[in-house]
Amino acid sequence: MTTSPRARSVAAAVLACLLGAVVLAGCGEEPPDPDAGTNGVAKLTPKKIEAKTRSAASGAEAVRLAGTVISKGKKYRMDMRLTEDGGVGEMTLRGHTFELLRIGEQLYLKADESFYLDGEAGEDSTSEKAARKLAGKYVKVSSDDPAYRRFSGFTRKDVLLGDLFVLDGRLAVGKRGTVNGTKTVELAADGGHGGALAVSLQGKPYPLRYERADDAGVLTLSDWNEPFTLKAPEEKQVLDYGEEITGAS
Repeated sequence: MTTSPRARSVAAAVLACLLGAVVLAGCGEEPPDPDAGTNGVAKLTPKKIEAKTRSAASGAEAVRLAGTVISKGKKYRMDMRLTEDGGVGEMTLRGHTFELLRIGEQLYLKADESFYLDGEAGEDSTSEKAARKLAGKYVKVSSDDPAYRRFSGFTRKDVLLGDLFVLDGRLAVGKRGTVNGTKTVELAADGGHGGALAVSLQGKPYPLRYERADDAGVLTLSDWNEPFTLKAPEEKQVLDYGEEITGAS
């Protein structure tokens, strides 16, 4: 059986179209740019990413930090909102949750009785009597009290954000990911062993997650530049106990 020249011509044309479609599908278009629609930070060198992230963080008026921090053998769980004028939030230490509030240089601490009695014994002890008076109140902590020096740093934006940039070791751009739905790129020191930051690829390059070196805690950062009001507690809820908090805590 022979095929007419016209039929062979039509078949050749169809085959050419099919082959053309395959070629176009395989190499006719470039792959999508992974940085399309981002702030372009991922294309920068590690040092430039660090500089831009530091600048964005220091320029923000407010931020929220939540997570865990291990310092001097103690594990703190924190959820703090910070601004240039102070900070407010909750912390947990040795199973005790307490509130911190700082407005300007005035620090308040609010906790239950067990917080002040941690490590103390004796129903008639001075510590227990003090603890009952302090429990549930906002204790106005003197600036020369050891408790002030111990806790005020957790309410200071510059102190906590400064700790974020302790990246010990050679910096490298790591994997991409997401933090709470926001695209990020990782900035890692010493392969992550010296700390790592997940930097936002959307909007300003704020740090959104910080893994401290040596598995010393993980913090998430959110609510960047979202203003909030620090409100002093009612006078009837405040106790000015000065140095007595030291003996009770």
